Amino acid sequence: MSQLLKARRAAILVAGLAVAMGSAHAQEAPVSDPYQWLEDVEAPKALEWVKARNAAAEAELADTPAFKQLESQILAILDSDAKIPYVEKIGDYYYNFWKDAQHQRGLWRRTSLAEFRKDKPQWQTVIDLDALNKAEGENWVWHGADCLKPEYQRCLVALSRGGADADVTREFDLGAMGWVTDGFFRDEAKGGLGWIDRDSVYVFTDFGPGTMTESGYPRIVKQWQRGTPMDSATLVYEGKPDDMYIAAGRDHTPGYERDFVTRTLAFYNDELYLRGADGKLTKIDAPNSAMKSVHKDWMVLELREPYKAGGRTWPAGSLIAINFDDFMAGKRDFTNLFVPTETSSLASSTWTANHLVLNVLEDVKNRLSVLTPPKEAGGEWKRSAFVDQPKGTVSVAAVDADNNDDLWVMASDYLNPQSLSLATIGQAPEVLKTMPTFFDASNEVVEQHFATSKDGTRVPYFLVHPKGMPLDGSTPTLLYGYGGFEISLTPGYSGAVGKGWLEKGGAYAVANIRGGGEYGPRWHQAALKANRHKAYEDFAAVARDLVARKVTSPKHLGIQGGSNGGLLTGNMLTQYPELFGAVVIQVPLLDMQRYHKLLAGASWMAEYGDPDKPEEWEFIKTFSPYHLFDADKDYPPTLFTTSTRDDRVHPGHARKMMAKMMEAGKDVRYYENIEGGHGGSANNRQAAHMSALAYTFLWNQLADDTSAD
Repeated sequence: MSQLLKARRAAILVAGLAVAMGSAHAQEAPVSDPYQWLEDVEAPKALEWVKARNAAAEAELADTPAFKQLESQILAILDSDAKIPYVEKIGDYYYNFWKDAQHQRGLWRRTSLAEFRKDKPQWQTVIDLDALNKAEGENWVWHGADCLKPEYQRCLVALSRGGADADVTREFDLGAMGWVTDGFFRDEAKGGLGWIDRDSVYVFTDFGPGTMTESGYPRIVKQWQRGTPMDSATLVYEGKPDDMYIAAGRDHTPGYERDFVTRTLAFYNDELYLRGADGKLTKIDAPNSAMKSVHKDWMVLELREPYKAGGRTWPAGSLIAINFDDFMAGKRDFTNLFVPTETSSLASSTWTANHLVLNVLEDVKNRLSVLTPPKEAGGEWKRSAFVDQPKGTVSVAAVDADNNDDLWVMASDYLNPQSLSLATIGQAPEVLKTMPTFFDASNEVVEQHFATSKDGTRVPYFLVHPKGMPLDGSTPTLLYGYGGFEISLTPGYSGAVGKGWLEKGGAYAVANIRGGGEYGPRWHQAALKANRHKAYEDFAAVARDLVARKVTSPKHLGIQGGSNGGLLTGNMLTQYPELFGAVVIQVPLLDMQRYHKLLAGASWMAEYGDPDKPEEWEFIKTFSPYHLFDADKDYPPTLFTTSTRDDRVHPGHARKMMAKMMEAGKDVRYYENIEGGHGGSANNRQAAHMSALAYTFLWNQLADDTSAD
């Protein structure tokens, strides 16, 4: 189960923030906040307030021909039949989940590799989500499928109501092409099911009172036999209430079948246990902070802190490997696979059947290389170049890591649409699909610059702008950032940004600030807790650098960010209002005194701190926009967007900040999608509407000539 921990983190770290179980209503607390009633998500009074704010925003931004044209253009991009149908190999077929104008909720479908190579493959529909919703009177959103190796006949399918992170799991039969009557079923909650064999699964979910962590994740994992009630499932592991997430899974790699239990205490702090045939758990004695991956004979550790082992100290950011059975027997003779430098970090590592592919960021630019482990004990790992290194931002994924050395290779940048290639290690990649161009990029150029932050740190950022752009500070410029949870912002193609911003003549910048992962764990850890201000100083430095280069000026400079990036733009609004002409704050954290009491908030205290501890509230309050707001100060025009169905970051953050600013008479507007989850939308039409609102607002505020709108 080489990717159990990564898979679980991927499941809980979407868009950079954790998913956690919790009521849609706020937890009880003494009420001293006059706007706290807005935390009651579904309360009629709160929803009436939301609908009134939505109507005002729609009247201001959406009631023009230009808005409707932009919305239509973005929707056409999202619905395009010419998009790349990314596939996953499951058995002999290649599966794809697809949404377009005719399939708003989507199709799970499959084809052969021979068909997939064609410009217009023939697909066989497996699950039609729109038809399922109609038949069941539901509002299902796809959350993925886990199919049992090696027969690949039975799948555990996760479905969410309205895009929330809480979902249900149902069993599907690929042979019969239908749902399994009386099959495995997990009711709506945060958590999941994982195959052990055809008749048993691991289940980690809400079993009732006391079975979820304080963050709202599963606290208990059980083994559940087919044909028995879930209540009778056998306990495998029980975590503590203040843990973050408990899960388990089996590695089904032929000849290497192993069972693992993960105990996540906090972000980048977890324990991994090997479960024996007798059910006994043996802790894998590797650092809690390390990313632990087991593939066939090998265990690989991606270090986030220095690690002393085998008579030496391995620096943070390193990737080291050892034979797994040897490690469990007490040996610590690790092999160095990667050591970071001041300008490089490990973006990812990907196993094929016989090789490990490293993806390294060098000043936020990707470079691939290939490592081959020894076949006999005591041998050396071999290093080789990746044949025909793709240009731009590159990511790779194994096609079938159990059986071959094939890779999917994806490449793109700000101006060139993504391509999908099929590569076999040692051979040149074969380009199979290329995304169409969705905007005219012929007049655009991309540059990378470095700003100097307050403490002297060199902060990279990318800038996309028109050729011949006048350096007089007049160009409407949109600056985007995130800066959290070790997530890197690398160049990527966005038809919506191109159509909604670049084609109009605007410039677009992306800041690679601390808190992210662009330079590995040190870049992330530099902006944790009491050092959070460094991320905001970095972003402000990039804004000032854009002005100093005369790309733009404060009245023409807008910013946008979501989730943790919404906390970023909220702090820019309240701490650096003089630097910006417009601010977009999406699905944000803003009330940092109560964030840990709302939905998933408790799981983020490793990032931000615990506001219930007086010594930590002292620094947290310095980056809590809700508390930094000053009714006597001037602020740039602001747009808040969020979703009623967001069960990661509570919509109360945006609601309360909007209410506070509105009562103070500030230039502010608000739009809340009634469904859509943390992504803000449940289908392409909603996504297009939200994007068009943001770009229309920004252009109206930042461009001297708004006649285009």
